[in-house]
Amino acid sequence: MTVRVRFAPSPTGYLHIGGARTALFNWLFARNMKGTFILRIEDTDESRSTEESTAQILRSMEWLGLNWDEGPFLQSDHKVKHQQYAQQLVSAGQAYQCFCLPEELETRRQEMMAKKLPPKYNGQCRSLSAEQKKKFELAGRQPVIRFRMPDSGVTRINDLVKGPIEFDNSLLDDFVVLKSSAVPVYNFAVVCDDHDMGITQVIRGDDHVSNTPRQIMLYKAFGWEVPEFAHLPMILGSDGARLSKRHGAAALDEYIQQGYLPGAIMNYLALLGWATEDSQQIFSLAEMIGKFSLDRCARNAAIFDPEKLKWMNGEYIRQKLAPAELVQQGRKFLAEKKLIDEKTDLGYISSVIFLERERIRTIGELPELVDFFFTEQVTILDDKARKTLAQPKVKEILFKVETELGSVTNFSVAGLEQAIRQLCENNKYKTGEVFHPVRAAVSGRTTGPGLFDLLAVLGRERVINRIRQAVKSLPEEK
Repeated sequence: MTVRVRFAPSPTGYLHIGGARTALFNWLFARNMKGTFILRIEDTDESRSTEESTAQILRSMEWLGLNWDEGPFLQSDHKVKHQQYAQQLVSAGQAYQCFCLPEELETRRQEMMAKKLPPKYNGQCRSLSAEQKKKFELAGRQPVIRFRMPDSGVTRINDLVKGPIEFDNSLLDDFVVLKSSAVPVYNFAVVCDDHDMGITQVIRGDDHVSNTPRQIMLYKAFGWEVPEFAHLPMILGSDGARLSKRHGAAALDEYIQQGYLPGAIMNYLALLGWATEDSQQIFSLAEMIGKFSLDRCARNAAIFDPEKLKWMNGEYIRQKLAPAELVQQGRKFLAEKKLIDEKTDLGYISSVIFLERERIRTIGELPELVDFFFTEQVTILDDKARKTLAQPKVKEILFKVETELGSVTNFSVAGLEQAIRQLCENNKYKTGEVFHPVRAAVSGRTTGPGLFDLLAVLGRERVINRIRQAVKSLPEEK
């Protein structure tokens, strides 16, 4: 059997973490099995589907690198075929016209709920006579088409992730396959399209488990081969609630804007409900494809941890992002914040970026970490920095450091460390008495890269000017 799988999002919103995970697992399965990965846009919800959402889905898929072999197909392009299939069921007596009005259905639903009965459709229109149908048509009622479900028995599937699942047919009602507008509903359209596209495995989120028995009955009604089903575990927030934006489940576009790398996102998504025997965390793409299998997917819900995603992204920046690419992406974020322009020296920009390479977790964090490198004056925003500069003897210490740095011949990391440590020794200063005020004076903060690396990248002129500014701003010591 040649594997054929699909990712079939609805363009009613942006592609989020849950959808991206489903797309990735389908893609990995197809690549591992040397099969075909199909992209289908299920746009039959006419009131909510938008071209903007479709474009965002395609853009996000391309950014992640989830290249499809066939598609993208639009489900709406197959509407005539769906209508023909629905009429085929009606002709075979496996579906029927239903003229019930929405308000009538709602009244019956409320009555059944009051009696503590499942609020299922009661099959009222199953056996309408031609005369009754004509009467409804003359009254202007537009019928839907309902599929006739069996009244008894059990529908079974052997889910590739969850294992055997049984459904009691008596609890399932006759569901709509074609709306009164002749637009197909999800459960019907998806079966028709999956059959026509030769889908062999349906890999999707487990919120679709309840749809599966209805879809299997449609396959059997048509006499079509039923594909295998694999329902992936839900993704929950750290509080155990269904994943939402408050847990960090943003649209993929937002992760792009924050400076995440596609490889890191893919790597992290792969671990949401799947693991290797040795619990490997960081994968190359080839490793991910080679080791992926549905039998290693968990049955329990996965927990989305935005902090782990940031950690993983930082590892990808350091381990897998080429230096030139890091500089290129870093420049983009710095330019967006108007910290640099095309005249800013590229060598200086590169030095600044690499100074923070070990600390950043997303490239979007760069501007906030390095903004002081690109300003004429340092703003002391850090309360700790202000307190550091308010300590006794700081003005005296900074003045001596300024004098020393003005004459040091080797303004490199090693030369600066030697000169400032010698100054501490000569004046019997503790290193902290000198290092902390110097850092606060030149950067406006108390944390950051190594002090001597920081000074070397800033350069003699900037360092001395900033120390002078700090000295002038401090009150006279008594």
